[in-house]
Amino acid sequence: MATAPALPLKLRLAREIALTGPMTIADYVLRCLHDPQGGYYATRPALGEGGDFITAPLVSQMFGELLGLWVAETWSRLGAPERFRLIEVGPGDGTLMEDALRAMAQAQRALPGLLEACDLVLIEPSAPLRDMQARRLAGADLSPRWVSSLAAIETDAPVILIANEVLDCMPARQFVRTGDGWAERRVGVTEDSELMFGLVAATGDVGTPDFEIEAGQTWEVSEQQAAFGRDLGRLIAEASGAALLIDYGRDRAEAGDTLQALKRHQKVDPLATPGEADLTQWADFPMVLEAAVRSGADVTGCRGQGEFLNALGIGARAGRLAAARPASADTIRRQLERLTAPEQMGTLFKAAAVFSPRTLSVPGFEA
Repeated sequence: MATAPALPLKLRLAREIALTGPMTIADYVLRCLHDPQGGYYATRPALGEGGDFITAPLVSQMFGELLGLWVAETWSRLGAPERFRLIEVGPGDGTLMEDALRAMAQAQRALPGLLEACDLVLIEPSAPLRDMQARRLAGADLSPRWVSSLAAIETDAPVILIANEVLDCMPARQFVRTGDGWAERRVGVTEDSELMFGLVAATGDVGTPDFEIEAGQTWEVSEQQAAFGRDLGRLIAEASGAALLIDYGRDRAEAGDTLQALKRHQKVDPLATPGEADLTQWADFPMVLEAAVRSGADVTGCRGQGEFLNALGIGARAGRLAAARPASADTIRRQLERLTAPEQMGTLFKAAAVFSPRTLSVPGFEA
């Protein structure tokens, strides 16, 4: 007997909310992204110029190449161990790692043994994206293996980890300051089964900030981002090594509603088409880094993506590419500006590192 097709995610969510009550923003975003039958990443991720959004690796090969050189230099500063794990969390379509491995192969001329020492591990929950990554890396110098979470990573060798635009996929609950105290913003349903935002009285700990929030302002708390920071800090403390986090978000605690949905590179109503658009919220770097420290790791401060890439030498890399490809010089210049200019990705996007205590000066974060 044929299996009946799944009901649309929007209808299923509306029915569930009608039965069980309003859904937290965090739970709603998780369902929209990862529902097995209708979630965006589970069924229809669309990256790149022809998709719904574009990430830094898809802007220019320079981004992934520089992170590959960051890996090589970090490995050298760790003492060039005979074995280490190179981990990418949320590898997208595999472009970043493809470019990074190409740069690492070049770096191996000065750092013999780099690739031979490397165990490549990708953390990716999306089956469609795993397929894209496998195809992209089919001819690479290293063959990856996939795991589902940080908890699956062994701690018997140093770790060098990259997580680019991962934290923004870990949603936050939203609390709103009202004249009567705190209320939680949730997703409810109208009488005609349309999704809607509303407020309910907040219960339990809302992670109250240590600064004044005015009435009507939103305070976001991401338990998932905090858990990631905790698990990452524990991994780095136990295995040794370093982790690089790059994302758009805040480098200090502040109020603000950052929920957005992107479809065909345009902002759309987050409630309009669940599972058909990419939903994100800002990375909370202070929360993530604090959780990592509590788990025994050390951390750098945040730097703007532009400042970080400039410290790694992206200007010189762009110059060499332009000299080798004169016909593409204008394109390379525009790519450089998009990645580093303050009015583009250079300031909104932040970089920070988590590393094993007292053992390492992390490339790109030196004073």
